[in-house]
Amino acid sequence: MSRTLIKLPLMAVLSGCCMAAFTAQADIVIGVAGPFSGPNATYGAQYWKGASQAAADINAAGGINGEKITLVQGDDACEPKQAVAVANRLVDQSHVAAVVGHFCSSSTMPASEVYDEAGIISITPGSTNPQITERGMDGMFRMCGRDDQQGAVAANYMFDKLKASKVVVIHDKDTYGQGLADATRAALKAHGTNAVLYEGLSRGEKDFNALVTKIGALKPDVVYFGGCHPEAGPLVRQMREQGVEAKFFSGDCVVTEEMVTAAGGPQYTNGVLMTFGNDPRTLPEGKAVIEKFRAGGFEPEGYTLYSYASVQAIAAAFKAVGSTDSEKASEWLKENSVDTVMGKKSWDSKGDLKVSDYVVYQWDDKGHYHPL
Repeated sequence: MSRTLIKLPLMAVLSGCCMAAFTAQADIVIGVAGPFSGPNATYGAQYWKGASQAAADINAAGGINGEKITLVQGDDACEPKQAVAVANRLVDQSHVAAVVGHFCSSSTMPASEVYDEAGIISITPGSTNPQITERGMDGMFRMCGRDDQQGAVAANYMFDKLKASKVVVIHDKDTYGQGLADATRAALKAHGTNAVLYEGLSRGEKDFNALVTKIGALKPDVVYFGGCHPEAGPLVRQMREQGVEAKFFSGDCVVTEEMVTAAGGPQYTNGVLMTFGNDPRTLPEGKAVIEKFRAGGFEPEGYTLYSYASVQAIAAAFKAVGSTDSEKASEWLKENSVDTVMGKKSWDSKGDLKVSDYVVYQWDDKGHYHPL
């Protein structure tokens, strides 16, 4: 995503009586929850753009059983307590029929308990911690894979392609970041490779030179980081500045061109590896939608199309059961597939996708990423 963020309409901001006025004329209200402020706001912007375009396209085609979709936004800033407050407002004030969100797993976990208690279906486009769908919540779904799946892909690549024998594993102490790091470390151990260093850093930190010095002394083949671009960027830059040339590998929370900005330029991110789903922009099912985004000056990278597909799945389920009954819609999704901009999607009894499509990407010297 470019540095140009979306200026969201005031009426789309989730707040008190203004939101009540905004939703008063809505037929079917769907919440879009994620980080619309803070260091991970780029992902919230992707969510909003994807969901907004999906709602517009579905409404133009007649809506859901003749009713239009209205979206309301909930900013959790990737903070768990704020996510719970957002979830309660979406349920109690906005009276949402469904939720697309959240992004950070640490937000999705507590917020999903609110939706579960209210009997509201929710689909997260980007939360990958395995426990999200391991708690027996009938209405909890993902449009992405799980950390144990992408961790295995990363470990296989390190073992098979990089022939790595010395791997450092760093995490950001967050539900997502540490969960991904642990999943990758477990997958490495299955290959007979133990991490030579396993350590956490704190989200919001920018000075990692002491940690980099420790890493450099170990002379690892790979440094694997479980976390997001605000920390990944400075970490890889300081590694290169100290002469640490180990491969830098991370996961799906660095899938934004903001990663390049956070690092200080493509000279630092060149060669960085990451796991992410097979790029939906390459699929024929999404061609027309992608052209709409690009015609409007927006590149639908990262989780944009994941959010679009999440709205499609909710709409398909509500259409199929003839109502916004979340229990019936959840049952239907677990028994049927949905055609989306990301291809045909289907879910198992837990709400996980039946097929995960993680692949490895590499950043180039121009600040762009490509699949390997």
